[in-house]
Amino acid sequence: MAKVGNIAVAVGIVLFVVGVAAIAALFLTPAVDHGATAPLWVYLCTPLAPLGLVVAIASVVVTGSRR
Repeated sequence: MAKVGNIAVAVGIVLFVVGVAAIAALFLTPAVDHGATAPLWVYLCTPLAPLGLVVAIASVVVTGSRR
């Protein structure tokens, strides 16, 4: 079962990193593209940061409580 917990933590970290990159792109796009708004996919990827954080923390808590 520890392997499943490790995979869940890795998935959570990847989701978090993608979400943070989308948040950074959301703020950097107007500065780089002369005031243009970010594309829709950037807006749709921003909720991945808190989702990844929840997945990673939940998997660590669940895995830690089994020991």
